[in-house]
Amino acid sequence: MKLKQLSEMLGLSQTTVSRALNGFPEVSAETRSRVMKAVRETGYRPNRAAQRLATGRAGSLGLVMPIAPGLDSDVHFGEFLAGLGEEAVKHDFHFVINPSAPEDEESTFRRLVASGNVDALYIAYVRRDDPRIALLNTLNMPFMVHGRAVDQGPHSYPFLDIDNTGAFYNAARLLIQLGHRRIGLINGPAHFAFAIRREKGMRKALAENGLPFDERLAHNGLMTDDFGHQAMEMLLEEPEPPTAVLCSSTVLALGAVRVLDRRGLKVGRDISLIAHDDELPMLKPENFSVPLTTTRSSLRAAGARIAERLINRVLQHGDPAEQELWRTELILRESTGPAPVR
Repeated sequence: MKLKQLSEMLGLSQTTVSRALNGFPEVSAETRSRVMKAVRETGYRPNRAAQRLATGRAGSLGLVMPIAPGLDSDVHFGEFLAGLGEEAVKHDFHFVINPSAPEDEESTFRRLVASGNVDALYIAYVRRDDPRIALLNTLNMPFMVHGRAVDQGPHSYPFLDIDNTGAFYNAARLLIQLGHRRIGLINGPAHFAFAIRREKGMRKALAENGLPFDERLAHNGLMTDDFGHQAMEMLLEEPEPPTAVLCSSTVLALGAVRVLDRRGLKVGRDISLIAHDDELPMLKPENFSVPLTTTRSSLRAAGARIAERLINRVLQHGDPAEQELWRTELILRESTGPAPVR
């Protein structure tokens, strides 16, 4: 189907249909809805080259994907990308994924902006003091940050983040209320802002109850089940092992539980476990051998929200929620119980 046929079917001019497809603000919401419904029903696809000439937009979101020897793919990134994609396809936006070595990210961002192949950018896996944020603030292109830097002064950039400090504060406080005094932490890489904030939340809960943060009971590493397995082995080898452990992901918890099962330790009785749940569809906390108590926030929903906000900015619909901080839920299940008597 061509634009002329689509406009005749709708009883609208080709100009009106084109403007509705391209997000021009003077087209009413009702008309745009009619046009988009017809597009879905007929399978119409606009000519990308013509669309770009008419609007000056590429209809694409830019992602820079870090690659390096030994850098494993991440199931968390895939889930976030699924949410981003679900929202982008509603507006007929595409992705441009540009691989980059970590040390070459700045020039990769500059090339991507200069290419004209993207209308907006997003970054994730934010570091303590992230130079990419300062760079993107200097480039003439909408961008969004999934997360927040830690040591970067006032937040002067658009972001969506979850309250990582509050999540692990609440989780640690629950364990303390259950009588636990030695609490372990299996966390993400130490330079990532989310990991820093989760440790901060745990430290806060411990300090409020006059308990020390034992560095020997905290381990940082890749968000994989292998690292969860390794870290739990190290925790249990301590002269005084923890009676409870916080994990930064259900993926880490999967490895931790393998160790506990092999040693004949019962989760929720011999040792309590709380994990952060990104709502990964293939790893549901309620399906563990002992259902996991979790702090919960959907990565897929975050991806969809970031795509929505970026596309609104590209289409000049504004971005009233310049900065968003989502609270997490604390979901109680059988993996947490009173501290065992030792």
